[in-house]
Amino acid sequence: MRPLGPCACCCCLLFFLGVQGGPGSPSAAPEQVHLSYPGEPGCMTVTWTTWVPARSEVQYGLQPSGPLPLRALGNASLFVDGGVLRRKLYIHRVRLRGLLPGVQYVYRCGSPQGWSRRFRFRSLKTGSNWSPRLAVYGDLGADNPKALPRLRRDTQQGMYDAVLHVGDFGYNLDQDNARVGDRFMRLIEPVAASLPYMTCPGNHEERYNFSNYKARFSMPGNTEGLWYSWDLGPAHIISFSTEVYFFLHYGRHLVERQFHWLERDLQEANKNRAARPWIITMGHRPMYCSNADLDDCTWHESRVRKGLLGKQYGLEDLFYKYGVDLQLWAHEHSYERLWPIYNYQVLNGSRAMPYTHPRGPVHIITGSAGCEERLTPFTLFPRPWSALRVREYGYTRLHVLNGTHVHIQQVSDDQDGKIVDDIWMVRPLRNRAMYL
Repeated sequence: MRPLGPCACCCCLLFFLGVQGGPGSPSAAPEQVHLSYPGEPGCMTVTWTTWVPARSEVQYGLQPSGPLPLRALGNASLFVDGGVLRRKLYIHRVRLRGLLPGVQYVYRCGSPQGWSRRFRFRSLKTGSNWSPRLAVYGDLGADNPKALPRLRRDTQQGMYDAVLHVGDFGYNLDQDNARVGDRFMRLIEPVAASLPYMTCPGNHEERYNFSNYKARFSMPGNTEGLWYSWDLGPAHIISFSTEVYFFLHYGRHLVERQFHWLERDLQEANKNRAARPWIITMGHRPMYCSNADLDDCTWHESRVRKGLLGKQYGLEDLFYKYGVDLQLWAHEHSYERLWPIYNYQVLNGSRAMPYTHPRGPVHIITGSAGCEERLTPFTLFPRPWSALRVREYGYTRLHVLNGTHVHIQQVSDDQDGKIVDDIWMVRPLRNRAMYL
C-alpha cells in the first residue's frame, strides 16, 4: 500500500475537521448562545453548542463587571445530524432559577475548557399586571436576513421582553450537513442571547423529523417545542405546529394529539381568563392569505382552517369556540392584516372602530423578516377580509398593554424603520370566552 502524499493528508485532515463541524480544531468554547423561557416564573433557560463534550455551567450576577457570584449547572445532549457526514453537536441546557422579576442579569456560559463572552438579559416580570413587549416575525434566513440588523439595535435599546419567531429558520437548519443551522444560530445570537427566543416549527424545519429544530431550541413542555403554551403578563400564548397537517408520513396521530392538547389548553386558558384575558396563538402556515401562489392559505378549504379531508381537526372552529383573540402567522413572505374574521365573514366591532370589541379573531401574517426566497407577491385585488397588505421587508411589534388593550405595529426595514401599520385591539374584560 502506497503512503499518502501531503495533499491527501491535508484532504483527510480537512474532512475530519468538517465532520467535527467547527472552524479549526474541535472546540469546547460555547457558541450559538440563546435564551428561552421555560414557563416557570423566575426562571430562564440558557442553551448553547460545543463541538466536544464539556461541562454545562452558567455563571451570572447583577454587576456588569467583576466576578459573577451565582452558578447553575445543567446537562449536555449529543445531537447527530441526519446528513451524510453525521456531524456531532453537543447541545447544552442550563436552567436559571430564583431570578428576581424584571431585573437585569449578566451571564456567561461554558466550562473551564472554554467560556462565552458576557451577555445581558432582563428577567421576565411575574404575574399578569404588567405590559409585555414582543418582536414577532417568521421566515428569517441565514442569507438575506434583512430585518436582523434593526432587530439587533432594538434589542440593544431594550425595546422588547421576548421574541416570537413564527417558524422557518435559516433556510434550512439541516442544509450543508447542518452548517447552515450553525451559521443561523450564530447570526441571531446578539438577539437570542439577550431575550427569550420563543419558536414554533415551520415547513423548512421538516428534514429528519424536525430533528435540527427540536435539538437546537429549548421550549417549554414535553413535545420538543412542537406545541406548548406559556403565560406572559395579561396574555396566554400558545405555540403549535401547522406542519403536522402536511407531513403525514410522520404519523396522523400527531394531528390528533395536538388538536386534543390545544382543546384542553384553551379550556384551561378560559378558566383563567380573569387573570389573563388575552389568548394569542402562533403557528407557521396561515388559514387565510391573499398572496399570488398556491400555498394552503389560498385554498378555500385550507387544511389548517378546516382540517384533514375538510372535516377532521380543523383549527378555525376550535379557536373561534374558545375565543382566541389574536392569531399570528408567517410562511408568506409579506405582511397582511385581516379584519376580524370567522368562516370568511368579516366581524368588525363597528365600521369606525373595527378592532374595538371585534366579534371574531384577528389574524396577522408576518413572514417578511428576510430570507433567500425574497418577498412573496400579492394577488392583484385584495380579498374582502384583507385589511392591509405590505410587500416590504420588516417585522411586527406587539405590545400587550393591559387586559383590554393590545397595540400592533409593523416596522418596514425597506423604509428605514418606518411604522407602516399601527392598530389597537380593544376587548372588554367580561364575556371573553366567546365572541359576543
